[in-house]
Amino acid sequence: MKSDRHIRHLAALLTFFLLLTGCGSPADPVGQTAPVEAEQNVLGIPAYTIPPSPTPEPTPTPFPEYDISLMMVGDNLMHLGLINSGLQQDGSYDYTMLFEDISGQLQAADIKIINQETILGGNDLGFSGYPSFNSPTEVGDGIAAAGFNVVLHASNHAADKKLQGLKHCAAFWQEQHPEVLMLGIRGEDGPNLPLTGTSRTVGDETAGWQTDERGIGYMTVKGFTFALLNYTYGPNMEVIPSSLMDHVNILCDYNRQNGQLDFTTLNPQVLEDIAAARERADVVIVCPHWGTEYTTKPSGYQEKFALQMTEAGADIIIGTHPHVVQPMEWIQAENGRRALCFYSLGNYVSTQKQGLCMLEAMAWITFHVDENGLSITEQKSGPIPLVCQYDSGPVRFEGVYLLQDYTQEQAQNHGIRSYGGVTISLDELLEWSSEVFGDTALHWPLD
Repeated sequence: MKSDRHIRHLAALLTFFLLLTGCGSPADPVGQTAPVEAEQNVLGIPAYTIPPSPTPEPTPTPFPEYDISLMMVGDNLMHLGLINSGLQQDGSYDYTMLFEDISGQLQAADIKIINQETILGGNDLGFSGYPSFNSPTEVGDGIAAAGFNVVLHASNHAADKKLQGLKHCAAFWQEQHPEVLMLGIRGEDGPNLPLTGTSRTVGDETAGWQTDERGIGYMTVKGFTFALLNYTYGPNMEVIPSSLMDHVNILCDYNRQNGQLDFTTLNPQVLEDIAAARERADVVIVCPHWGTEYTTKPSGYQEKFALQMTEAGADIIIGTHPHVVQPMEWIQAENGRRALCFYSLGNYVSTQKQGLCMLEAMAWITFHVDENGLSITEQKSGPIPLVCQYDSGPVRFEGVYLLQDYTQEQAQNHGIRSYGGVTISLDELLEWSSEVFGDTALHWPLD
């Protein structure tokens, strides 16, 4: 009996255990599983169902934002002291030293422009300085070797060696350095003959250039097309000879019959060219040779012409000719268009005798590309102040330096003191820069 009670006690415990674990029921004391209602266990607790994992949304690939940079320097004004600076012991000429001090900026920029003030009219004509210049073609070799990919020739000295020198200069670039886009003059007989350039690596991609029937240059850089236009107020003449009319891009209007220039009126052809460029390019850059020499404020005509060019579709205006720097400002036209204007960069190199002429500027413009397109980064666009340094006894080129790195000792040793009979000081240069550029001046490297 005691054994039977013990057995019954064990059976009751087993049944209770099976009820707790869901492995049996009162009707199934030996542990055979009884049917249960769907979605519930034997204790009446709803069963937990693991939901299927959701399909993850694909992470959008961020737009690969990037920059395109443009730099330009002013007048490469080859006085005789600078020409002689390139003479080598073997009698050859080399001008790569003119650009060594800005090699960092040249390497960093995508579009690199220089205004070649003086004509490369042919070495057989002999070399000359002011007032009728002729510079060695080796100057052009130095420009190309430095990495400039745009050279401007529409200056008041374009016809210093008449049509012969102008044609020689145009042919030099086309034949010796087809990788460089040359603007402002045309050597071919007949108006507006197009040239086609070769491919060239600019920035991270291969970019070619070409000029259209108007003489407008186009460069494609990192997926965007830049139009470049270059004009001079005139070729140091009040009347343009008919032989030059189709060979120099003229900024001011003139009588097509007798060649008489009107320096107060913008050439309608300029506005037509800008409008045509606007149709083809993402960015339109106009480089006028204009203004009043040795004046740090733009003239009324510069301001008027800049506004007209902005209204016509210019995005960037970079001026040369006054031999001194002038301000940079944004121009707002009534039709809503807006342009960034550098009125004058001053010289790049020269041996002029005015202290103010030693202060110059490099224009730097940063374009930023994002999913919305291309725009100018204003805080990374502006003038970078420079100083041109030369020796005296004899007059020779020494270097071009960032004003931010220039020293009073260099100013005290500047050749302008004995050659020009004027003093120059670091404080003066800083003051002039502040007066002209204000807070628009950039510090290199850009923050």
